[in-house]
Amino acid sequence: MNEPTERQLQILSFIRRKQDAEALTPSMREIAVHFRFRSPNAVLAHVQALRRKGLLKGPPGLARALQVVDPQSPKSRSRPRVVSVPIYGSIPAGLPNEAAQEEEGCVLIDVETLGIKPTARTFGLKVQGDSMLGKNIVAGDIAIIEHGVQARSGDTVAALIDGQVTLKTFIMQRGKPYLRAENPRYPDLIPQEELQIQGVMVALVRRRK
Repeated sequence: MNEPTERQLQILSFIRRKQDAEALTPSMREIAVHFRFRSPNAVLAHVQALRRKGLLKGPPGLARALQVVDPQSPKSRSRPRVVSVPIYGSIPAGLPNEAAQEEEGCVLIDVETLGIKPTARTFGLKVQGDSMLGKNIVAGDIAIIEHGVQARSGDTVAALIDGQVTLKTFIMQRGKPYLRAENPRYPDLIPQEELQIQGVMVALVRRRK
């Protein structure tokens, strides 16, 4: 394997630091800004070289899904399995709000620590608001959501209620569903027209600051 250049090692170190500190892989543009490259294309050339040299892995063209590989480390085989989960915007943990799902990169998930098995239907949402404090869910967290799972009473869900989205506790009482906040400052949400469960929260990632 060809040895990486000094600049490539610097980029590799930057990616590793961002992943360790924020659980997110930096985008090509973020790397370009950090190293003062004029264009993300310059970053792409270095990233492709690091992939060829076996120091980065992940789907081609998806910088957010890149993972650092350290083949020289004797611990590399025993490292926890880490996978990338796409982040589809934010979700209010407060009053419901209109929101559209737009991919905003990925979050790295240690599947052994979190005890989940991500699928093609797994995605992340950035939490906004404080209505779920009772479940220790705070603004800035990333809720890991599994779409297509049958919600049970007591589950934390990403829900569409009367056309607006929110993160709340799903409650089924006497055959009627509603959403409950885990903060006494917020009222229960009873659907007037419709309540659609977009996914059940299966894990929570707290961004280190």
